[in-house]
Amino acid sequence: MSYDKSFIEVQFPVSKVSKECYKERKAGSSQLLTGFGKWWGRKPLFIVRASLLGLLFPSTQDPKKDREIFLKILTMDEEGLWNRKNKSISSKDIFNLLTPEERNLYFETISADKPTFKKGLKKEEKANLQKIAFNRLSYDEKLKYCLRPEQVENLDQQSWSQVNAYLGTTANSFQELIKQLGERKFGHTPSVGDCFSGGGSIPFEAARLGSNVNASDLNPIATLLTWSVLNLTEGNKEEIQNLKKFQQTVYENVDKQITRWGIEHNEQGWRAVAYLYCTESNCPECGYRVPFLPSTIIGTRTRTVVKLIKNDELKAFDFEVIENASDDLYEEASEWSTVADYSVKCPNCHTTTPIPSIRRDMDDGVERPYRYNTPNSLRKWEQLDFVNRESDILSERLYCIKYEETTYDNDGNPRTIMHYVAPSEKDVERENKVIALLAERIEEWQKQGYIPSDLIEAGWNTNQPIYEKGWTYWHHLFNPRQLLIKGLLMENSVKYAKTDKELIVTLLGINKCANWNSKLSMWSNDDTHNSRMTFSNQALNTLAHYCCRAYKPLYEIWNISIEGVPAYSQRKVQLEDARKISWNSDIWITDPPYADAVNYHELSEFFLAWNRKLINKVFPHWYVDSKRILAVQGTGSQFNESMVEVYTKLRNNMPDNGLQLVMFTHQDVTVWAELSMILWSAGLQVTAAWNIATETESGGLKEGNYVKGTVLLVLRKQTSEETAYLDELYPDIEAEVKYQIDSMREIDDQDDPNFSDPDYLLAAYAASLKILTSYKRIEGIDVQYELSKARNANEDSPIVKIINEAVKIAYDYLIPSGFDKYIWKTLTPEERFYLKGLELEKHNIYQISGYQELARGFGVHEYKDFLASTKANSARLKTASEFGTRGLGDSSKFGSTLLRNILVAIHIAQKEEDSVKGRNWLKTELVNYWNMRSSIVEILKYIAPIGFIENMGHWQKDAHMASILKELVENDGV
Repeated sequence: MSYDKSFIEVQFPVSKVSKECYKERKAGSSQLLTGFGKWWGRKPLFIVRASLLGLLFPSTQDPKKDREIFLKILTMDEEGLWNRKNKSISSKDIFNLLTPEERNLYFETISADKPTFKKGLKKEEKANLQKIAFNRLSYDEKLKYCLRPEQVENLDQQSWSQVNAYLGTTANSFQELIKQLGERKFGHTPSVGDCFSGGGSIPFEAARLGSNVNASDLNPIATLLTWSVLNLTEGNKEEIQNLKKFQQTVYENVDKQITRWGIEHNEQGWRAVAYLYCTESNCPECGYRVPFLPSTIIGTRTRTVVKLIKNDELKAFDFEVIENASDDLYEEASEWSTVADYSVKCPNCHTTTPIPSIRRDMDDGVERPYRYNTPNSLRKWEQLDFVNRESDILSERLYCIKYEETTYDNDGNPRTIMHYVAPSEKDVERENKVIALLAERIEEWQKQGYIPSDLIEAGWNTNQPIYEKGWTYWHHLFNPRQLLIKGLLMENSVKYAKTDKELIVTLLGINKCANWNSKLSMWSNDDTHNSRMTFSNQALNTLAHYCCRAYKPLYEIWNISIEGVPAYSQRKVQLEDARKISWNSDIWITDPPYADAVNYHELSEFFLAWNRKLINKVFPHWYVDSKRILAVQGTGSQFNESMVEVYTKLRNNMPDNGLQLVMFTHQDVTVWAELSMILWSAGLQVTAAWNIATETESGGLKEGNYVKGTVLLVLRKQTSEETAYLDELYPDIEAEVKYQIDSMREIDDQDDPNFSDPDYLLAAYAASLKILTSYKRIEGIDVQYELSKARNANEDSPIVKIINEAVKIAYDYLIPSGFDKYIWKTLTPEERFYLKGLELEKHNIYQISGYQELARGFGVHEYKDFLASTKANSARLKTASEFGTRGLGDSSKFGSTLLRNILVAIHIAQKEEDSVKGRNWLKTELVNYWNMRSSIVEILKYIAPIGFIENMGHWQKDAHMASILKELVENDGV
């Protein structure tokens, strides 16, 4: 049984989709769904939009025209980009993009610094110049001036005419197109299912495009977010305005209460914006109370620092906060702290003590599950605790307050001045008043569910605050001021709410406040001068010092940004285990949990502790448990069995011509093989795979390169009953790999390449799995056995061997354009890695994931020293000059290669400004110089033109020297 292929099964514009997804990722709070609340790994809306269209769009015999129309629908063609343009190009940038003749025609002042348009230039002429300049920009540059595709409500009529003429449709909107394509493929409006809905990206975008949607998640917080993005957005304008008015009413009433209490205003009438707290503990050596300060710089923009003033009477330190510090004081502060390398340095006796020693960690030799489980002497906090006791090893102390002063100029216009001050006696009194106010309310508020009363359950992530701070209940992760504010918001919300949707926006608002205002919220002393969210990364990291936002800065956080989206289709959301879903879907798009990447079930309990009672009230049929025991998690046989069960259920709950798309983060061949066996065992066949790179720079407490690449794995029902033998597969795999690469090359745009080596390699992965999963069974592969056995890093499964063979075939086939095939085969893996890496740069690809994929394919395990930068979207190889002579002849596999010596020769020639010295280096150092000349010339010939490529200006001098060296070597001895 066969079905017509979808566009995404044949091709996909991965480069452009990656760029659009990256733009969406970098949009921060302006993304449509992030304002609803935190969820980990939420996929960009555009990846969903492009994928769904790719699944419904038919593939024809004219792949280039298919791609042209596909890009037009997604507003990624030239006209679509122009229509998305919402920012003007500056006159200076226009000037630089024009020819000299055009500059003379339109500009008065012919100066690149301050060009001015000619007087009397018409509006239409300026608009035309915008278009001329815009069309001369690269795709990446154009995106800076454009709306994101998911912000575009519709195409223009001319575009729809072209789309309809090609597809035989009569659509005038995205929704009509999706409906008609679905009717053609399935006989009705397509239904899209997602049983791991998480933050709701997949069901939201599918519904917005006009599909009927069924969504579910095992986790109540994820289901709450999904329900919210699907149901709050479909309300009419009046309903949305009422929700916003409700939030405003609650906010204003709490604000009045806080003002009446006088807990945020000082004697000058200034209002607090932020409070900075630090941990303190006694120095084991001298007994002084030491504040834990990883930095004594409070703000770089305001040059604000904190000085520690020794108080011998109390055997402690007082704080002096200094704004606009002198150069000497600021430089001293930049080099001084009391906490570094997980140790505390006492400013009194200068003794350095590891923090585990302060906690008195001990190893009792008992095996326990999870991390952070070593016993220590920290007191475990009790349910009604919300401040430290005097006898505690660790305590907290307020050391700085950021105040806001409002003044008025002569015209009555308000002007805001920020002040950073050390807490005064009156400030301390206000702190004590906050504690007293909370003490009066905590028991009742916990009973009503206004603040948490849940015990923290031990786990991989949840053990951390227990072990590091002694906090045992969720409310211990918030200080008295944070608890008081959130308790007031909850109390007033319940008081004023008239509808379930008002209670739901209360839950969303309180969850956002919890995320942005806890004792895990780091203070940013950079230009923002504000706190970061609790989940700056995927953990519950306790801090040496933290920021507590005052009430006023919570305004934007509390108010949920809801944009009305018409309800184009049916939508259903359920709180349900993926193994128990009962509905059918034509298309399943899922982003499953994988290999313990994120412990959603544990981390979500941070929010669930605030939501439990209100969820019960609004959704009485929902459970209010994270269902840890049922969560699909981990690795090994239990995880694999759960995943097979889920995907077997999805296969059974879709039509014979149904499609599935699985999103997951690309890790390594072993992960690929395991996931593939899961899907194969569930009766699914791989038909295509594409890698969408959506890297953003590491933030928060992340270390290293956190690659944000998403693999889209396209699947259909496996219907074959055939059995194949393992040895028979390899010729078919080789043919499929070459066919896949050839077909991608054939449709690629040579001027604006869509595919790069990592894409071709991924196609090789998919090609091998396409052949493998086309059979019911393979002799020599026991899938159930492979899925049930423990992973062994030193033992490759048969599937891993098949994929590695496919990759090898691809690499043998992917010789750099114009490079001699015979010489290429003589190079070492490290040399091939470097030369292919240069090809990535030629194509303007700077993702670290590209180099990781190359290294994996060539079997290069150590490649860090090859790179000049490992920064996300800025990764690139070192030039010859940047390499210098470092590592030459060392024990590494690259240090004594021919290419390494050629790079040194270029460096020497460049440094000495003498190409002959570079050639003489090669003649002296290479034993077989005369026999290797053709290889030397071939490599130099490959490097020489690089300097002329616009984005590789850093190679200009070295590449020029390579061209001179090539001539010298080529003519040597003639």
